Amino acid sequence: MSESLLLNSIGEFMITRRFAKRTIQTYIYWIKRYIIFNNKQHPSKLDNKEVEQYLTYFDKTNRACSSP
Repeated sequence: MSESLLLNSIGEFMITRRFAKRTIQTYIYWIKRYIIFNNKQHPSKLDNKEVEQYLTYFDKTNRACSSP
């Protein structure tokens, strides 16, 4: 899967729950992006504030990409 113990454990958990391979890959991708956005901090050290910041960033960047 990946080099990260966290991402591996998430992937293994999803496999045991019979998630589709592509779904697992997509979840891992977005989790990695979230971690990188937060300067590679472990998600357990992050709070709702960081989630809101990431979602705001994500919303703004996607709007910029989809505008004519």
